[in-house]
Amino acid sequence: MLSPFLQTLTLGLLPALATAKPSTSTLYATHYSTSSIHTLSLTHSSNGSYSLTETNSLKTCGTYPSWITLDAPTKTLYCSDEDGYRNADGSANGSLTALSVADDGSLSEEAVTGNAPGSGVHNVVYGDGEGEKYLAIAHYGAAALSTFALPLQDDADPLQIFEFELDAPGAVPDRQEAPHPHQTFLDPTGSFVLVPDLGADLIRVFAIDKSNGELSTCPSLNYTLGGGPRHGVFRTISEKPRIRGRAPGPATVVYVAGELNNEVEAFAVSYPESGCLSFKQIDTEIPYPSDLPEGSSLGEIRLADDDLYVSVRLDSAFDGDDSLARLSLRKNGKVGFEEISTSGGVLPRTFEINKAGDLVAVGNQISSTVVIVERDPDTGVLGEVVAELLVGVPGEPNTMEGLSSVIWSE
Repeated sequence: MLSPFLQTLTLGLLPALATAKPSTSTLYATHYSTSSIHTLSLTHSSNGSYSLTETNSLKTCGTYPSWITLDAPTKTLYCSDEDGYRNADGSANGSLTALSVADDGSLSEEAVTGNAPGSGVHNVVYGDGEGEKYLAIAHYGAAALSTFALPLQDDADPLQIFEFELDAPGAVPDRQEAPHPHQTFLDPTGSFVLVPDLGADLIRVFAIDKSNGELSTCPSLNYTLGGGPRHGVFRTISEKPRIRGRAPGPATVVYVAGELNNEVEAFAVSYPESGCLSFKQIDTEIPYPSDLPEGSSLGEIRLADDDLYVSVRLDSAFDGDDSLARLSLRKNGKVGFEEISTSGGVLPRTFEINKAGDLVAVGNQISSTVVIVERDPDTGVLGEVVAELLVGVPGEPNTMEGLSSVIWSE
């Protein structure tokens, strides 16, 4: 029997628990087949359960909405369209759309330009030293990088376009017949834009002019031949070594997922006086219990605390559903495979970890589902699927159909 004190304490907590209010988070997902951005609402009820619903959709962002980036300070969403191409017979433009985010999470078009090179697959917001902002876009099929001044204006022209060429096909000719930029991301100082080029086996590097936002070309990181770099992420290590006399690891490391060789490669990064970046490979790791199954490949790569996560597409390891792999990061910058867990669907093209670090939103392209997976912020271990939602219609393998990206609105 509880003591009177404990009874009073327990009873005193019950009203607070009973009146705990549910919390709600907003997410956005793009869909190739619906040519729309879908607004989703995730509710965490007082009993601990989650529910995921679609609250709105807006047909926007051209023919094939592929990637969205939220600029939270300006409440603006930037969406790249994967339509368009570049080849020996000519080229066709895609589009870029800026959307305003209302207080209730709904979207409205703010500006649209059809002057972006074709096949935009990823974009990132960057700034200069004067408070101005810009957008850098990777164009997979157009073999290009473009930049735009922000805020975007209707029918705006690019600030810059960098077009890339290959002298000859790469080590995987059917995938490396031309350069294929697949992502744009920033270094930790915000001074460089990096572009993994799947077709050229390069991480292209561009220095940001802090006076006007223009980019200048730096020497590229030569990636493993046939590796097909798809996406990368930086990690900075500021802690001093815990054991006296032990040399600290590199202060900055970039981790890159190779779509063609299915490896995660780690490179120590330094900042020489030349004004560009210098790289040294320090590790490679297959993010899987063994070699990846035939026909599977790596997709997105994300960092949270001391853990690295990579989506594994079409491995069907969980009753037909694909995987998310977790790797631990060491002080010396190297990685170690830990485990795989379910993505909750088929072909996890993208995923993103929320700021609290306790939930992962996964965008499964073929099954066209947004799946919410629990994450333990203390251990980094991914847990159960707590919510999922079919968005639009499922896609087919090797097509531009199905879900293309998902982000948290934070």
